[in-house]
Amino acid sequence: MTNSAKIPVIVLTGFLGSGKTTLLNRLIADNPKTAVIINEFGATPIDQDLLQQNGMPLTTLAGGCLCCTIKGTLAPTLKNLWMAWDQAASKPFERIIIEASGVASPEPILDTLLRERWLASRYHLQTVITTLAIPSAIEQLDNFAEARAQVAWADVLLLTHEDLADEQQQMALAQSLKILAPATPKYMASHANLDTLKLISAENPVLRRLPNSPTLPTHSFRSLSLHFEQPLPWPQLEAILQKLLASHPSDLQRIKGVVYLSDQAEPQIIQAAANRLYRPVPLPSRAGDSHRGRLVFIGSGNIQTLADELQQAFGAKLAANAIRLH
Repeated sequence: MTNSAKIPVIVLTGFLGSGKTTLLNRLIADNPKTAVIINEFGATPIDQDLLQQNGMPLTTLAGGCLCCTIKGTLAPTLKNLWMAWDQAASKPFERIIIEASGVASPEPILDTLLRERWLASRYHLQTVITTLAIPSAIEQLDNFAEARAQVAWADVLLLTHEDLADEQQQMALAQSLKILAPATPKYMASHANLDTLKLISAENPVLRRLPNSPTLPTHSFRSLSLHFEQPLPWPQLEAILQKLLASHPSDLQRIKGVVYLSDQAEPQIIQAAANRLYRPVPLPSRAGDSHRGRLVFIGSGNIQTLADELQQAFGAKLAANAIRLH
């Protein structure tokens, strides 16, 4: 079967907080006939709530990375999607986008797509896009093999958060990428005329020749889920999160969630990355909302101390069994 007769697959990678979901929303807006597979490291899914959904097929694979603990779930998910597509009189999607976990190496994902004959005969790996947040990229590339693997396997690099980066950070990243990925096309997400067609059309045939066996070691990241039964005042929540970021500058990599604040009618998106806490962003309410807030914390190494600090900080405001460490 020729590539034109296969369903194209786009793989989105990028370290925690680098802008993958923002890019995913933009790609979906450009072509709503897209099926999406989201891999979330935490056991409490968040990203699905951040998508601008238009009735598209959406599958969330949570509780681990597609590069390690749940890598066996990708193949059956893709098989189920293809069978649903094949049996439908009116095709529900024209392509699939896989958003990998921020702490995953894309190598096992590509290995699944390219080596499994059943999948390889029905799907075409169109491109691998890696997002890099300029202010934090150098530190992440220096400290995490997963971040380096995401750059190494990319067909195209999308540089994000330029508005938060100083000139020194931009120059340092440019020099690093000259060594790590000298021939890989690079685009700035901030450019108003950025054409997503340029991103999804990039393909490097060299990267399609995979090594004999993916060998990236299992990483040491852990996640912690926090659930709230009642709305919280933003000043209190902000102070607690800022304190946690300040006391865990190197081992708390990401905070994300949807919470209900006492002075807001709509749920609010809460995000933090690279020790920066962003202002809450309203999220339109949807039918069936439980009005139960949830936050996910992702860290490297032992974050049991973080769980203890959260329990102490929130005290009685936590529901029973609200903290879950994974």
